[in-house]
Amino acid sequence: MDSVHKQRYFFHDGLHFQCTGCGTCCTGDPGIVAVSHREAAAIARYLGQPLADLVRDPLLPVKSGYHIREYPEGRCYFYDQGCRIYSVRPRQCRSYPFWMSNLRSRYRWKNATRQCPGIGQGPLFSCAQILEILHGELAEADDFLLSNGN
Repeated sequence: MDSVHKQRYFFHDGLHFQCTGCGTCCTGDPGIVAVSHREAAAIARYLGQPLADLVRDPLLPVKSGYHIREYPEGRCYFYDQGCRIYSVRPRQCRSYPFWMSNLRSRYRWKNATRQCPGIGQGPLFSCAQILEILHGELAEADDFLLSNGN
């Protein structure tokens, strides 16, 4: 990880981000939001529902945990004029927009700014903070793929 921190990235001086709650990342194109067993239990507690009820409706079980189901138009099951589970949202949601797909290049980051009004706003995330977020996302993705036989 030390060599990763010593490289020069376009975000070397950091990037500003503050979630505006607009829902752009929660609606639109379909995608897969992975939810660990621990995260699912936290969501169930937060909503005051048994985990079994969540698994029956918004969560789709997979070997390593769950996926959040989406409505046919691509809207997350937990999004309704705002995220209903924002304070306990999964790591994948918490790490947005600091995803590898957005951080591959300055061009991709600028493209993400056209979709997310929170990019360029709010507090500055340092390069080290961004790399830690990214490292956590990549490790979780590897765990997910390995435990699901991919």
